[in-house]
Amino acid sequence: MIFVTGATGLVGSHLVLSLLQKGLPVRALKRKTSNLDRLRKVFQWYTTEAGELFDRIEWVDGDLMDYFSLEDALRDVDMIYHCAAEVSFNRRKWKRIMQNNVEGTANLVNAALHNGVKRICHVSSIAALGNKKDGQVVTEASQWAPDGKQSVYAESKFRSEAEIWRGGEEGMDAVVVHPSVIIGPGSWTSGSGQFFDRIYKGLAFYTPGVTGYVDVRDVTDAMILLTEEQNFAQACNRKFLLNAENLEFREFMGMIAGSLKVPAPKYKAGYFLMHLARVFLGFISLISGREAYLNKDMIASALRRSYFDGSRISNLFGFRYRTITGAVQHTAECYLKDRKS
Repeated sequence: MIFVTGATGLVGSHLVLSLLQKGLPVRALKRKTSNLDRLRKVFQWYTTEAGELFDRIEWVDGDLMDYFSLEDALRDVDMIYHCAAEVSFNRRKWKRIMQNNVEGTANLVNAALHNGVKRICHVSSIAALGNKKDGQVVTEASQWAPDGKQSVYAESKFRSEAEIWRGGEEGMDAVVVHPSVIIGPGSWTSGSGQFFDRIYKGLAFYTPGVTGYVDVRDVTDAMILLTEEQNFAQACNRKFLLNAENLEFREFMGMIAGSLKVPAPKYKAGYFLMHLARVFLGFISLISGREAYLNKDMIASALRRSYFDGSRISNLFGFRYRTITGAVQHTAECYLKDRKS
């Protein structure tokens, strides 16, 4: 039995679909209040058998913060794919982010060890590999350096990954993937999906940063490839940075605009303008009571020029990445279909 956390998220939903299409049994964790509509829609974007496949999922109600619910859910499980995480750059939510990402992962590892689960594949992030000076390439060998500049999300992913390696020391084989910015259809209000919504509705500014991108289908294909029986012995207890291309934000946003057939952002937003916007949006946040759209960590990420090398999986297993142009085009098509429905 395969167990998946975060099945309603971008990576988890695509992973569950791929596993089911391969005829594999899937047990997925959800909260009692979880909305499964997004997962159904993801299935519908890829197959005419969406309903039949969805009905094959064995759902279990539980929570990563509830150890005993995990202990029950992991009975008879052979393999775990841990995709769940809270993605936020809001330092005011530090405690909640750490609890969900770090304590939740620790609970999962402990429950897995209790049940004798032998294998786990953990979705980490390039954020957990630390920052490099502009122009330096980040690889799996890059060392985390706590210099106070990391975001709360980056710190939480680094610490949660440490829990996975602790599980490895206690008898569970692990493989960890570090995706760059993941492109794919899912939510249009979070992650990379929000770029499609904002650019479609009219976004005038771009930032001068550079980062890496990878198709969500490549992330899930890589996870399955690395955990297949013939590959796992070579992949276990190793990290794999997943990155297809490094692009300037202007180029990436231009791709999205072209796919959506709308004007591309044309004004450069540098350090001064970004911080001016942060102050203004912070003022709006105080009045409205809503969370501010921009903060220092988000600005630093938008201005940083970061480069990533995702070639390890290609060199070891012959893995070939999809193009980001294709990933953007596919996601844009799903976005436009969603707007018409």
